[in-house]
Amino acid sequence: MNFLAIDFETANYFGDSACAVGLVRVENEIITRREYYLIKPRTSWFHFTYIHGIDKETVKNEGHFNVTWKKVQPMLDGIDFFAAHNAGFDRGVLEACCRSFNVPMPEIPFKCTVELSRKLWKIFPTKLNLVCEHFGIPLDHHYALSDAEACAAIMINAIQYEKNSVKA
Repeated sequence: MNFLAIDFETANYFGDSACAVGLVRVENEIITRREYYLIKPRTSWFHFTYIHGIDKETVKNEGHFNVTWKKVQPMLDGIDFFAAHNAGFDRGVLEACCRSFNVPMPEIPFKCTVELSRKLWKIFPTKLNLVCEHFGIPLDHHYALSDAEACAAIMINAIQYEKNSVKA
């Protein structure tokens, strides 16, 4: 089972304001590749700098989403699903950016590690930092690559948990 853990950071409340993306490819429960990209959104309004530290100066020389997504494409080859912590958010950002930049939305399903954390381990609340604390996963929260790596680790734990539950 191959998947790509994905985490976006956004400049503001608009879905198409992605300013960073972290990607971690997992093949047969092993992390095989990590990528991090800063993205120049169409907007110059950065509201969430206080959360992730990214501002318009940070991304002024970066490519827009359509340029970045071309670099990401090879990581999608052969994956069964995207994994995201709060998948609705990351799927929404991806859809909004694809729409805004006229890029085809990948027809790849999303699995949510928030939902899995609640279902499999009864973890509440399920904020990423708290789930990471539960499993002892290191986290530099709101740095997209660290968030994606944490999500990948949670998903690997879920896959192993479900495998062991079937054997029992």
